[in-house]
Amino acid sequence: MTDTTPSLDQMSAPSSGDRTQDMSREWNYHPELPLKDPSIFQWPPNPAYLVSWLARNWLTLSERVIMAILAVALWFFFYPSLETAQSFSVGWIAQIYAINFVMIFAVAGGLHWYFYIRKGQGKKLKFERRDQGKNNKLWDFSDQVKDNMFWSLGSGVFQLTGFQVVTMWLMANGYAPVITFGENPVWFLAWLVIVPMWSAFHFYWVHRLLHQPFLYKRVHSLHHRNVNIGPWSGFSMHPIEHFIYLTTLCIHWVIASHPIHLYFHIVFQGPGAAMSHAGYEDLLLKDKRKLSLGTFYHQLHHRYYECNYGNQEMPWDRWFGTFHDGSPEATAETRARKKRMFG
Repeated sequence: MTDTTPSLDQMSAPSSGDRTQDMSREWNYHPELPLKDPSIFQWPPNPAYLVSWLARNWLTLSERVIMAILAVALWFFFYPSLETAQSFSVGWIAQIYAINFVMIFAVAGGLHWYFYIRKGQGKKLKFERRDQGKNNKLWDFSDQVKDNMFWSLGSGVFQLTGFQVVTMWLMANGYAPVITFGENPVWFLAWLVIVPMWSAFHFYWVHRLLHQPFLYKRVHSLHHRNVNIGPWSGFSMHPIEHFIYLTTLCIHWVIASHPIHLYFHIVFQGPGAAMSHAGYEDLLLKDKRKLSLGTFYHQLHHRYYECNYGNQEMPWDRWFGTFHDGSPEATAETRARKKRMFG
């Protein structure tokens, strides 16, 4: 098949900017290489590391805590109640659609404004040297950002809303099991920790499916036009990919959860994709790292394609031989795998 993804030469030319440590010929910035293994699934088990991982993710103002706070706010103040969702009607469905549209627009748009329009931290901690692409027919509207906005706010918001509406209707009518904090506080809190783990497990396997040549050429290549990713790239997908990606939410149809867990999952899949594709490792305030965003782990996937299908905290890529640690040797292995897959 013909590879429809762009080479680096197709992207816009690099511009000068802040220089950071850990620069290389290939990257504007990268963390220490080769990448370490931060997975909590270690053998033998390391209780001290697990405790530190939980504290880092849940006892500080981390990305996950911010998402959980947003999910609670959505439940209390914005989304319609489950009672309202017992029967389908235009009113409450339109309300959810409008909220999701604004939420995606605010998060992806806000990050894009700060990093790429205001240039709030220059190129400090930015992986790629290049800016977002323009005047290139590779993208719809000949503009990477407009292309990404179109697919994110069009198919993305529509399908995210559709999965949410169906799930709320199932919960409201007793077809999907629902719990409360009072009934089972331990499971309620555990669910918040489990949702990102489940999402990572689901994402790894559907992502590998999307990289099979038939689906990659016809579907997933749209997302991979973004070699130099930005906040709008995360949720920019072909409609078929949006559907496959969002089937992660179907777990709420069969395992007891609360609407807050559903909304946390929705935030994780939608706005969370903008955060993980920011193109920067961290948000800096006064030159201090305040919020983890994108990972070099996934940036490697966007450059080399057939590697790092999951995320760095889960072990799937390491277990199944698709891990790229940032080294030249890993690049050679990944290119050989791509050649075997696509011929």
